[in-house]
Amino acid sequence: MIKCHLAKLMGERKMRIADVARETGLSRNTITLLYRETAQKVDLIAIDKLCLLFDCEIHELFEQVKVKNS
Repeated sequence: MIKCHLAKLMGERKMRIADVARETGLSRNTITLLYRETAQKVDLIAIDKLCLLFDCEIHELFEQVKVKNS
C-alpha cells in the first residue's frame, strides 16, 4: 500500500488545498484525492510539482507500507 504524506506536509506549512492548487496549478480534485489518500493513480507531473512546492524528495511525499495479511 502506498501512503501519501501530503496532509502532513500541508499541515506543517499551514496550507489549504486551495493554496496548493494555486501554487502548483494542479486541480483541486487531484490534491483532495491525495490529501484524503483515496487517489488510485497520480501523474508524474503532479508528483514533481508537489515535490518542488514542498522542497522534498519523492520518498518524503509517498511511502510504501507493508500490509499484514489476516
